[in-house]
Amino acid sequence: MSSSPEKKSTVTAESPEGYQWVGKSEIRPDGVEKVTGRAKFGADFTLPGTLVGKILRSPHAHADIISINTAKAEQLPGVKAIITAKDFPEIPPSEALIGGEPPNMADLSDNILARNKVLYDGHAIAAVAATSAAIADEALALIEVEYNVLPHVIDVEDAMAEGAPILHNDLFTDGVHPKPDAPSNIAKRVTQKVGDTASGFEQADVIVEGSFTTAAVHQGYIEPHAAIATFNEDGQLQIWCSSQGQFMVRAYTAKVLGMEIAQIRVNPLEIGGGFGGKTTIYLEPVAALLAKKSARPVKLVMTRDEVLRASGPTSGSKITLKIGATRDGKLVAAEGELKYQAGAYPGSPVMLGCMCAFACYELPNMFLVGYDVVSNRPKCAAYRAPGAPMIAFAVESLLDDIANQLGMDPLQFRLHNAVEEGSKATYGPKFRQIGFKETLQAALNHPHYSAPLGENQGRGVASGFWFNIGGPTTAALNINEDGTAVLVSGNPDIGGSRASLALMAAEKLGIDYAQVRPIVADTASVSYSMHTGGSRVTFSSGMAISQAADNIITDLKRRAAKIWDIDPEHVRWEDGMAIGPSHDSIAEGGQEEQQVEQQLSLKELAASSAKTGGPIGSSVSLTATGAGPGFGTHIVDVEVDPDTGYTTILRYTAVQDVGKAIHPAYVEGQLQGGVAQGIGWALNEEYIYDKNGKLLNSGFLDYRMPVASDLPMIDTVLVEVPNPRHPFGVRGVGEVPIVPVMGAVANAVKQATGKRPVELPMSPPKMVKLLQEG
Repeated sequence: MSSSPEKKSTVTAESPEGYQWVGKSEIRPDGVEKVTGRAKFGADFTLPGTLVGKILRSPHAHADIISINTAKAEQLPGVKAIITAKDFPEIPPSEALIGGEPPNMADLSDNILARNKVLYDGHAIAAVAATSAAIADEALALIEVEYNVLPHVIDVEDAMAEGAPILHNDLFTDGVHPKPDAPSNIAKRVTQKVGDTASGFEQADVIVEGSFTTAAVHQGYIEPHAAIATFNEDGQLQIWCSSQGQFMVRAYTAKVLGMEIAQIRVNPLEIGGGFGGKTTIYLEPVAALLAKKSARPVKLVMTRDEVLRASGPTSGSKITLKIGATRDGKLVAAEGELKYQAGAYPGSPVMLGCMCAFACYELPNMFLVGYDVVSNRPKCAAYRAPGAPMIAFAVESLLDDIANQLGMDPLQFRLHNAVEEGSKATYGPKFRQIGFKETLQAALNHPHYSAPLGENQGRGVASGFWFNIGGPTTAALNINEDGTAVLVSGNPDIGGSRASLALMAAEKLGIDYAQVRPIVADTASVSYSMHTGGSRVTFSSGMAISQAADNIITDLKRRAAKIWDIDPEHVRWEDGMAIGPSHDSIAEGGQEEQQVEQQLSLKELAASSAKTGGPIGSSVSLTATGAGPGFGTHIVDVEVDPDTGYTTILRYTAVQDVGKAIHPAYVEGQLQGGVAQGIGWALNEEYIYDKNGKLLNSGFLDYRMPVASDLPMIDTVLVEVPNPRHPFGVRGVGEVPIVPVMGAVANAVKQATGKRPVELPMSPPKMVKLLQEG
């Protein structure tokens, strides 16, 4: 296995110069606690008298629950509480839809503890709290559940077929007119249309078609879901958990339990990975009701088996696609059908797949149809650019086939069709300043692209897109009496946001990065923030922190003016100092007068704050808009063993427009992490079920994620085309890097073998079959 000798590089386009802190890879604020093992993750946290919670889960993929008898378990010494879905309030359909993800609170409640039916292997049925793990396990074994086992359906096309077992008798396909009068596993039909595809294909000189299949894959976070709850005598619920949003946990728990939000306080702990999979809840309401019933703190921690069986993977998919181009290499039309698995309840990211499909390219005519399909699998959850990687695998594969038929270089072909500033995206709006063409040009110029290849080796390229978002956000800056600062964020840090926000605050205030202490606050200590997801936090929280710093600087200049008895307009702020007009002073060692500017440092102003207006601080709440979309282009070299079908990743280069890399090392880590996860998705990862609908690979020994020995060093090129709507040019970076990976690997495999892979993962057995065909 070889890797690139090239160093990571940055291509800058109109990037501001002269920053003192922004753009430096400083030591992470949480680093020491994590490397010394002192950081508290969900499973680490406990309280005096805490009980052990355990959940009974269904062994069946689909069954009616006839009865649940907990009498024997309740009599077991050491058992302090048992709950079932009957302990949860029923949520009527009129109150189930609250917007956001997940959109249906009734479904969420039913997923937390099944009420009438179990819908997948691992579906939660009952929960116990006991004085020890052994007693809790024994209690679970004593709970008697009577089932009526029903036929099940696993694959998306089987679920759509006539005569398929129906999961929900009250589910009628949305987006179809007239509304169907029979229930279906197709929850929704969506469309995305631009122009007239019939006339577009008439202009095409080359038309390619393909059908592509992707497996459901899990986010693979190392830390399992964990939660601990206490219920006080005054009705106040307090939760400690690892999640991607403490306010999300508070809102969803309140809705599921029928409580007021003010009754709930959620404390965010450190999070050992999420990638979108921790933007919903599974354990928190269960721990809360067990704590209420037992009058003791209760802690629940999922096993890896439970994580894989019962928390959301991303959707598997079946995609058919047709694309046309002219002989001079211009795309003219595309049509396709996207079928995405939602799991047990509606809500796959199929609409996002339709929107992202051709977002990288100028395409005058397009028509896509998407289907959101339920099946007897765990409810899908977000996973890094949800919906985009699957469709990119199909689109980027066919784009390579068109380029090959036209005799064009695949990167030049993409450059020939690339969107740029002013282009109208296929999903609607016009792009502002973007750097997609810059990523393609950087890839073309990279030494990797012209390096020689050996026998059974191939090189693939692909590009990818993600919207990036903003949203409701709160952040605060408080200046201490000694001039240091405390930065308060309402978002869990899953990708380095504490460091990035501290760098921006230090830059604005003109103080040392080490003098800014960032913390993530609980729901009672800071105003609302949307969850950490969508590559939004550095963008939106950075905007809030910048405004807070500006407010503080305005206040500091006012205070300095008060001390000097001058107008605040005559005070400026530079390098952490308030600077006023010159005044006369006596030169040292003589009587000659000289003009000296008045200066007061942040430390001096903080020390005198009681005399100039009181404590210094600013909290900013906003709905951030103007998130710049992200684009990336990847290059990968592979070697495919013709006998075993084993694919080795030889070299990988990820190029991405990152706006402005606030903390370059963290940005590089985001790109490398996305690539590593995409390689797993491309080559090994998949959910495997037996004929009874039971998951067979519910552990990391059998669910094959990449490890260090599977990967080369992953080179990154950070293209910086600043987002003009952010004070520091930030655009989100966390989601784009997973999008192109499967397409790039598939294109490399095609070049190495001459065979077009259309099914993921490209595992050795599937590759052997592909190589033997024809």
